[in-house]
Amino acid sequence: MEKLFSYGTLRSKEVQMRLFKKVLTGTPDQLLGYKLKSLKIEEEFGMADYVVVVPSENSSDIIHGVVFNVSNADLAKVDLFESNAYRRLQVKLQSGETAWIYMES
Repeated sequence: MEKLFSYGTLRSKEVQMRLFKKVLTGTPDQLLGYKLKSLKIEEEFGMADYVVVVPSENSSDIIHGVVFNVSNADLAKVDLFESNAYRRLQVKLQSGETAWIYMES
């Protein structure tokens, strides 16, 4: 199993059901030294507002989210789900866990 840190859309039970065909169980955690930035993404019916993680100059900035245990197959589904505005990389969370996160490309 892999760890996936979600701070946005992937925390939605509706999105999880659509993407994974199941609801994920997660644990709250935080990412230090990063901040959220607004992002507009063109979708089928127009522009939509999202957020994306970017490094912060302030090491005390914090992003609250949830860590999910996911399979490699689940990660592949998320790779397809996220737009090319995001890229996946591993980060160390406040808990000490290493998890995948989707950040600004």
